[in-house]
Amino acid sequence: MLNALSVDVEEYFHAAIFRSGTGSTAGSGFESRVERSVDLLLSILSHGGAKGTFFTLGEIAAGHPSVVRSIAAEGHEIACHGDRHEDVYRLTRREFRADIRRAKSRLEDLIGEPVIGYRAPNFSIRADQPWVYETLIEEGFRYDSSTFPILHDRYGRPGAPRFPYGIWRSGLAWLTEFPIGTARILGVNLPIGGGGYFRLSPFDLIRRGIHHVNTHDRQPVMFYFHPWELDPDQPRPPMAWRHRFRHYVGLETEAIKLRLLLSLFSFGTARAVLEQRECAVETFDAADDPIGVVTV
Repeated sequence: MLNALSVDVEEYFHAAIFRSGTGSTAGSGFESRVERSVDLLLSILSHGGAKGTFFTLGEIAAGHPSVVRSIAAEGHEIACHGDRHEDVYRLTRREFRADIRRAKSRLEDLIGEPVIGYRAPNFSIRADQPWVYETLIEEGFRYDSSTFPILHDRYGRPGAPRFPYGIWRSGLAWLTEFPIGTARILGVNLPIGGGGYFRLSPFDLIRRGIHHVNTHDRQPVMFYFHPWELDPDQPRPPMAWRHRFRHYVGLETEAIKLRLLLSLFSFGTARAVLEQRECAVETFDAADDPIGVVTV
C-alpha cells in the first residue's frame, strides 16, 4: 500500500519547542541550516525510491528559492506550510488569508504550477476556527493535513477521524483532510506518524503501527518529519532540560531510522495517495459531526 510521506520544510529555530526553550522568535540570530538538511534528505529519498510532499514555508521560498526548485526537480510535491510559521489560532481570518496567499504565491512562482495542499504550523487549527477551511478552499487549496487525532499538550483532536475525510464543502468544491497517522490500540490512538514520536519511540513500535494500519485498517498512513531532525550538528543554545530532551533526542539516529523505514514501506506524495483512493471516505464537519460521504 502507498503511504504518504510529508516533510515540514522549516528551520530548527522555527520549532515550537526550540522557541519556547530559548525564548526566541523565528530567526533571531541563529544560522540557517535548511539547505544542507534538505540536500541530505533528497539524497536519502532518492536512494530509497520514495517521493514525498514538502509543506514549505513561504519565507523559506523567499530566502532559499534553490531549495524549493531542487525539491520540485526531484519530482516531489510542493505544498504550503504558511508564510512565517505563525500559529493559526493567533491569526484573524484576514491575517490568515494574507499569510497563506503570500506563501502560496511565492511557492507557485518558483515551481510554475498550482499548490493545492496545506499544513498549519504546529497543527494549530482549533475546533472553533471553521472559517480556516472555507478560506483554504477560497484560496485554491484542495486538501489539508493539519489534524493529529491524539491527545497532546499543544495540539491534537483525538475525536477526529483517523483517515482521509471531507472536512469542508463550498459549493461543488470539497476540502479533504488527511490526518497524521495513528494506530488505534485498546481504544487509544497511538502516534505512529512521525515527528518527535519517530525520534523518541522504538523503531519497531512505529513499524508495527504502520503495518497494522496498512493491513488491518487497509488505510494509508500520513507520515511526517522535518529536515532539521536529520541535523544533529545544529546549534544547541542553553534551554531547560525538558525542552532540550524533546528537541534534540534522537537526531543522531533519525537518518538511519528513516532509511530503514523507506526500505520497509512504500511512500509517495499526499496528492498521489488521495488520487489513488477510489473508495468513499467519511466526512466530518468542523464541529466533529458526521455529515455524509464524499468520494476522493
